Amino acid sequence: MIRSLKQDWFFNIRGDILSGLVVALALIPEAIAFSIIAGVDPKVGLYASFSMAVIIAFAGGRPGMISAATAAMALLMVTLVREHGLEYLLAATLLTGVLQVIAGYLRLADLMRFVSRSVVTGFVNALAILIFMAQLPELTNVTWHVYAMTAAGLGIIYLFPYVPTIGKLLPSPLVCILVLTAVYLVTGMEIRTVGDMGELPDTLPVFLWPDVPLNLETLTIIFPYAVMLTVVGLLESMMTATIVDDLTDTTSDKNRECKGQGLANFGTGLLGGMAGCAMIGQSVINIKSGGRGRLSTLVAGVVLLIMVVFLSDWVSQIPMAALVAVMIMVSIGTFSWTSIRDLKKHPMSTNLVMLVTVGVTVSTHNLAIGVFVGVLLAAMNFANKVGNILYIGSEDDPHVSHRTYRVVGQVFFASSERFGRAFDFKETVEKVTIDLSRAHFWDITAVQALDMTVIKFRREGTQVELIGLNDASATIVDRYAIHDDPKAVEKLMGGE
Repeated sequence: MIRSLKQDWFFNIRGDILSGLVVALALIPEAIAFSIIAGVDPKVGLYASFSMAVIIAFAGGRPGMISAATAAMALLMVTLVREHGLEYLLAATLLTGVLQVIAGYLRLADLMRFVSRSVVTGFVNALAILIFMAQLPELTNVTWHVYAMTAAGLGIIYLFPYVPTIGKLLPSPLVCILVLTAVYLVTGMEIRTVGDMGELPDTLPVFLWPDVPLNLETLTIIFPYAVMLTVVGLLESMMTATIVDDLTDTTSDKNRECKGQGLANFGTGLLGGMAGCAMIGQSVINIKSGGRGRLSTLVAGVVLLIMVVFLSDWVSQIPMAALVAVMIMVSIGTFSWTSIRDLKKHPMSTNLVMLVTVGVTVSTHNLAIGVFVGVLLAAMNFANKVGNILYIGSEDDPHVSHRTYRVVGQVFFASSERFGRAFDFKETVEKVTIDLSRAHFWDITAVQALDMTVIKFRREGTQVELIGLNDASATIVDRYAIHDDPKAVEKLMGGE
């Protein structure tokens, strides 16, 4: 028990505390912005970010990962809030938590193994682009002071680590925020600050139950939104966990992460917060700032609440230019620059999957749609490649009017047409042997192709013998094939 606590919580105390401070500062404007997107009060997003981070620190399966209110989740809530109000959003958040816990127990996170590396790369690149695009409103139609502050912030972030001794002790994003805030307070220049984003809450969150009728009508209203929130939340969380695994060269329990996300959302709904999920941008900030353990996530959530409730006068003075500089650093660090170089080396199909994932995600601003399209395209490419690995050769014995076909490869929906075209049904032979010892039949389409092959030969008066089926193929053929059932064959041929 003590060893586990040390491994998860106290092996990197200084790094986790400092990185948690950076993340807490960066979470504030994003939580406010996402609340505005969803059409709710800023405190709804801030309370969500606090509760998500604190609960997931204990319940999550990926140490060092940050969960809070996110843009992807906020976009799904707009219609629900507009048509039914905040209370129904809180009810949907509770139901989302329940569905995510169920998904964890059903081990649905194991489906992540079907997401190819090219899809993950496309997802990461798209997210980096979206993070950068989200900063553009803060950099358009502004005075030169904003550009100067942003450039200075980037200079601090990238150059401070080279300062002897102290450069290794403090995370440069935190130094950037502190220095630029001090410059703003001293000069009093006219630039946007966190306080301009919205009013910060002045009270701690309290437990509450959504004021909605507990009936079937309410369930009918919130269930579709809860399902969408569940899918998008888990997808983004699983992708984030995969990225953090790569950044830290460690592994994580993704099914536990599903349950943790569910518990966090359920707790968030009881505290008056909106549904959330893992945040790739903030998680990357945490890792780049030295955070590795659960303590960093806990510190981020607790410090966030302390700052917005008790130190709001100071927090509201943080210039947005400082946070823009941090987020630009995140977008640069998140983007997989090697993927551009690899375009020349990787197969065209792999590049296409990556580029389509990026294009769809950026154009729709929906990470779930981008990943779904990428996975679908990758699956089609894989099926096409495997379907082409099919060889059917033949040899005849003219002394006994007999031909033997030898099938090598995988027979399924993508290769069944090639399988059917490989046989000469008009050849005059008394017997045909189809050797399937080096073939595998995967699905009903493959069995139907075998049925039609046998039936066509028999219709020409040729005797057909199948040999060499492996156990798995024999099982599916014996169960679904009809070529030895005269009634079924007659019905099939009559239907033609």
